[in-house]
Amino acid sequence: MHAIEKLLAARAGREKVTAGEIVNCEVDIAGINDLYLQTVHSFYEMGGKKVCRPERVMMFFDHYAPCATITQAENHKQFRNFCSEQGIENLFDIDQGVCHQILADKGFVHPGEIVVVSDSHTTTHGAFGAFGTGVGATDLATILITGKLWFMVPEIFRINLVGKLRPGVYAKDVILHIIGDLGADYGVYKAVEFVGPLLKDLSISERMCLCNMSTELGCKTSYIQPDETTFAYLDSEVKRPFTIYETDADFVCAAEFTYDVSALAPQVAAPSSVDNVSDLSAFAGTPVNQAYLGSCTGGRLEDFAVAARILAGKKISPSTRMVVVPASKKVMTEAMDAGYIKVLLEAGATITTPGCAACLGVHQGMLAAGETCISSTNRNFPGRMGHVDAKIFLSSPAAVAASALMGEIADPADFL
Repeated sequence: MHAIEKLLAARAGREKVTAGEIVNCEVDIAGINDLYLQTVHSFYEMGGKKVCRPERVMMFFDHYAPCATITQAENHKQFRNFCSEQGIENLFDIDQGVCHQILADKGFVHPGEIVVVSDSHTTTHGAFGAFGTGVGATDLATILITGKLWFMVPEIFRINLVGKLRPGVYAKDVILHIIGDLGADYGVYKAVEFVGPLLKDLSISERMCLCNMSTELGCKTSYIQPDETTFAYLDSEVKRPFTIYETDADFVCAAEFTYDVSALAPQVAAPSSVDNVSDLSAFAGTPVNQAYLGSCTGGRLEDFAVAARILAGKKISPSTRMVVVPASKKVMTEAMDAGYIKVLLEAGATITTPGCAACLGVHQGMLAAGETCISSTNRNFPGRMGHVDAKIFLSSPAAVAASALMGEIADPADFL
């Protein structure tokens, strides 16, 4: 069996599972974000009285942080009341940031566990060797009541990453290139495992980026086998014992792809599909009205570090506004301590509350008709960050910073 299959088998109380089987599994972490008040309604509609294992339930106020409408404020009020009533102590309010980064920051995600959040980018937690997946309100309510949820054991394909990244090229470029090559629907209800020597060079932050955007391949979940990098990150944050599962030597993946990244150039996903990917050079010089640095994909400390390196002592273009959104309170605090926030502010950037902000097209960086944005986020569909006639290019955080500086899409290697 694959490590993912062993993980699911263990949580289902089974000796063995195979792709295509339906299994009912114990869920280790259940997370609800503030888009999904319906989860609470469904809990009661389904006869729920008391939340099963409230200590394993997390509530995140990240998409509406802080609230921009009365409806959002009412939603938060009802969530707070529910947490108080049900004894859910892990309520992360509007100052804490994006659910996935909070889970990582606070050590709630461990190898060999099942993490289910009402957010499609829960695949992020494959970076820790966990089975992370997103579900809707009814499924989350089922977990609240029973502590379990059904899964179909996914078919598993493998992506082998070899070579060394050139200066100015990052994990975001790698995953964009893969999505452009395989297509946005290749991985529908499949699991992807990232392997290969490149992983040794990638930090947890970069691994989280890879796994985060596996959602844009359609994947149900992602996986990276835990190693020294994983354990070094977890050492100070582990909340409970965990199990490491190993893939059997004779396991055969449904498919395997090898990408040599040595010659890979900076990439962009052009409007209006995540798999509309080209070398950044094809769009170099395209004017941008907004440069957006943030989200669960590109709002971590390393992302701020490279942006500060590019913008130190300089000013962003007067024709471009730069919006910077830390992925979490911890990221913001560490970026302040390192001086990155000061550098970005002095360059002319606007810093907002940790959270999702304009990534979901609700507030804090909306686009007007005809405007163009280059963003470190994960989706560029029409209307994703504002008006349906706005254009969004996805890129690495370094390319976002370089483009903010120049006022047009620019190669970050030129500034590194």
